[in-house]
Amino acid sequence: MSFLEIDRVSLRFAGLLAVDEVSLRIEQGEMVGLIGPNGSGKTTLLNIITGNYAPDAGEVRLQGRRIDGLRPNRIARLGIARMFQLTRLFRRLSTLDNLITAGCAVGLGYHEAQARADALIEELGLGEVRDEDGANLSGGQQKLLEFGCMFMGDPRLAVLDEPFAAIHPSMREIMVRIIKDRHAKGQTFLIVSHDIPAVIDLRPRLVVMNAGSVIAEGDFERVLNDPEVIEAYLGGAAA
Repeated sequence: MSFLEIDRVSLRFAGLLAVDEVSLRIEQGEMVGLIGPNGSGKTTLLNIITGNYAPDAGEVRLQGRRIDGLRPNRIARLGIARMFQLTRLFRRLSTLDNLITAGCAVGLGYHEAQARADALIEELGLGEVRDEDGANLSGGQQKLLEFGCMFMGDPRLAVLDEPFAAIHPSMREIMVRIIKDRHAKGQTFLIVSHDIPAVIDLRPRLVVMNAGSVIAEGDFERVLNDPEVIEAYLGGAAA
């Protein structure tokens, strides 16, 4: 039994088959990168895993327990933390209070949440904006803050949707470093990204989607040289 099992999951929006019988296994402590062209179904699949959508067919199981169709808050309570492509913060709360709120939402007491928040602020390099409202942070700082909110608890699976998009390289380096450090300690990751240099730096097992289906998976070097992946993802014929 795998840690996370996605078994022949499908979802249709009106006449569009957004996810077409996708199956995927993620083992505990593994890092998986999910890539593919725009519209390939990556974010829709994440939304199914985290409870934002219920699939039309198929099952999602977390350590053998079926979770497809559960509400997002229940899935979060089971230990699946989500970072969204479009940042979602409390814009009128400070950096510190955003983190504390995230901690309390997963069951921490206030003082424990504050201690964890202080440690994360230092790890994220957000000390200068500790007391700034979320609305006053740069786009990159907001992404770092939402990234940090995922780790206020101890997530069993961290799901990241385009974490490196539109941020300064220095902030991307911070995020990559934290992902590597936490993965080395056993954290399980599922990461959607168009940032191929960052993906190569992380060296995850890759899964490639196109037109709602998985077209390749395996070692990242082999996958990135797959002719079908080059054709679909990079937009050109293989050499």
